[in-house]
Amino acid sequence: MKMRVSAVQYHLHTIQSFDEFARQVEHYVKTAEEYETEFLLFPELFTTQLMSIGDGTGSALPITALPSFTEDYVNLFSTLAARHGMHIIGGTHIIEENGRLYNTAFLFYPDGRVGRQKKVHITPWEIKGWNMGAGDGLEIFETEKGKIAVIICYDIEFPELVRMAKARGADVIFCPSCTDDRHAFHRVRYTSHARTIENQVYVVVTGTVGSLPTVDFMRANFGQAAVLTPNDVPFPPRGVLAEGEINHDMIVTADLDLQLLYDVREKGSVTTWRDRRIDLYPDWK
Repeated sequence: MKMRVSAVQYHLHTIQSFDEFARQVEHYVKTAEEYETEFLLFPELFTTQLMSIGDGTGSALPITALPSFTEDYVNLFSTLAARHGMHIIGGTHIIEENGRLYNTAFLFYPDGRVGRQKKVHITPWEIKGWNMGAGDGLEIFETEKGKIAVIICYDIEFPELVRMAKARGADVIFCPSCTDDRHAFHRVRYTSHARTIENQVYVVVTGTVGSLPTVDFMRANFGQAAVLTPNDVPFPPRGVLAEGEINHDMIVTADLDLQLLYDVREKGSVTTWRDRRIDLYPDWK
């Protein structure tokens, strides 16, 4: 079983309307379609670009305004997923439930279904700057190419969450990310590599590039997309199947061979998943 994946290094810049946002999104989707992509990943928090539309006085919209775009956002991505026959992980978008804001990933299926995954671990600045709430569960998404999970940025830095995803059958982890400097970027990148080795899974990660000069906490972005593999003989020695140019507006595409994962779990140079000592520490379900 093979699946073709693409990841968008989404270029953040000031816009004037939702239609302008929609045209930029559609550009990336159409580009991915030209590569016959089956799963397309957008970055975390890329819909903060909508805040740059402003309130008419020269100030950006507040974070509390983003949920008002949710219906338009869902309609846009649902339409594109159906029109182009593609699974689209629509990065993350801020939703509101019971008076709390949640950083939430959306999976748009070609048949119109929509899956959601709230961010579980919230960074200090998300709490201090935006008073963001935390999700309390992990979703595993069934697709025609197998099971996948969406692990959002900071969440990838916690090994337990990806252990749970693998224990529940996920072979591919999609990680939408948004990082503002090299330190944050490398934390996400290095831990993504670690998760591929620990669990013998693929990780597809991407981030935002560009800047939103009027939007607090989104003025700086440092991002790069990558398709990462376990470090074993069937895969590239560095565990990098594909990667973009840092901070460039672009799409990265690669083919994932799921059979190679099954092979290395059984007879790889190391068999990390099989060799877990669950007699000494908990097994994650």
